[in-house]
Amino acid sequence: MKQLLLLILCLFSFGKTYSQNLYFPPLAGKTWDTLSAKDLGWCTEKIDSLYGFLGSTQTKSFMVLVDGKIVIERYFGTFTQDSSWYWASAGKTLTAMMVGIAQQEGYLKIEDTSSRYLGVGWTSLPLAKENLISIRHQLTMTSGLDDGIAIDKDCTLKSCLQYKADAGNRWAYHNAPYTLLDQVVSAATKQNYQQYFNSSIRNKTGISGLWLKIDYNNVFFSNTRSMARYGLLLLNRGKWDQTEILTDTNYFNQMTRSSQNLNKAYGYLTWLNGSSNYMLPGTQLVFNGMLAPNAPAEMFAALGKNGQILMVVPSKKLVVIRMGNDPDDGSLVPTTYANNIWAQLNKVMCNGSNALSDLEKNVKIQLFPNPTQTTFSIEGVESNQLKSIQIYNAQGCLVQTETSAEFIDISNLPAAIYYVEIILENGRLMRKILKTQ
Repeated sequence: MKQLLLLILCLFSFGKTYSQNLYFPPLAGKTWDTLSAKDLGWCTEKIDSLYGFLGSTQTKSFMVLVDGKIVIERYFGTFTQDSSWYWASAGKTLTAMMVGIAQQEGYLKIEDTSSRYLGVGWTSLPLAKENLISIRHQLTMTSGLDDGIAIDKDCTLKSCLQYKADAGNRWAYHNAPYTLLDQVVSAATKQNYQQYFNSSIRNKTGISGLWLKIDYNNVFFSNTRSMARYGLLLLNRGKWDQTEILTDTNYFNQMTRSSQNLNKAYGYLTWLNGSSNYMLPGTQLVFNGMLAPNAPAEMFAALGKNGQILMVVPSKKLVVIRMGNDPDDGSLVPTTYANNIWAQLNKVMCNGSNALSDLEKNVKIQLFPNPTQTTFSIEGVESNQLKSIQIYNAQGCLVQTETSAEFIDISNLPAAIYYVEIILENGRLMRKILKTQ
């Protein structure tokens, strides 16, 4: 019993000390304490290379916080500290936070059926199947609704929400059931979504920003420092300085740890780096390894289209923010680009490059032409190093095998996105190709 009490006291003291060591900027104004990269012992001569990389990949803003204080803050082109930009899917973690707050305030339970708040018949599923879907399934991308419908997979209309699998049995990155969480929160709290965000998060943290409806999606817009404020809130596990915001420790842990066994790199609308494998949007393939091998395993992140990135590393008390246009990554979830940022950032922090293997860094390995209607070739591959080429569809099924990197004919395949696994003597690479009509 004595040892248990000591352990509890130790954990309490650690949490208290951790929070006290973090700096929180005032709720209003532009005051924000800074730390010198030089005083941190970082390799400051590498910072210009970092800026060069960011500028060459259409970055608008970049920030790094340590202990809550600004170490790096850089804006590119006409973008400024006051400029507003969209978070894209990086805003999903804001929604996860709001759902957690609504649960702790007694408005809902994440095990509730979604139809309790969206109404019976919110999907085109038979009632028995619809009733399998809970708020938890919406949070974990396991609703079982079809993410591959021809109309628009962001569509939230009943006619677009079609059956693919029983809830909880299939992971798929599907915006529609996620987006409907705003209606769940509004129905449960009987408040406008923006109003509940203002009262539960914005007013307590100084985050400025608005949710705007764009087509079917509900997209959050803010300046860079507001994204950094939210990163600091995540770093402090849902507490802003001495203000309790998300007090449900169990919920926060589930949000930032594997929430299901289908995609271990996904929590509650939050990406996790340290899992042994991961899945990505648009495919049922399971990839081995971490999302971003250059980053610390404990990192968790909010990732959005065109390189909207918020990354948190608790042990280093580190928050990293990037806003901007498409860095030529072209993916809904910019894991490769996040990994490339870490390759540069590690050099600045004097951690060594900790980079991917030379194979992974070989950007000359590409598919051309891409998209294609008929054939493509793999450029940058030495023929004596090539073992085989395997082509998979989005469901993870092997549809074609090749032994030559030149003039690969996929004219007989339906128009779709395919995954090309290039197996070499010293490793393997995965590339995407779009087959058009």
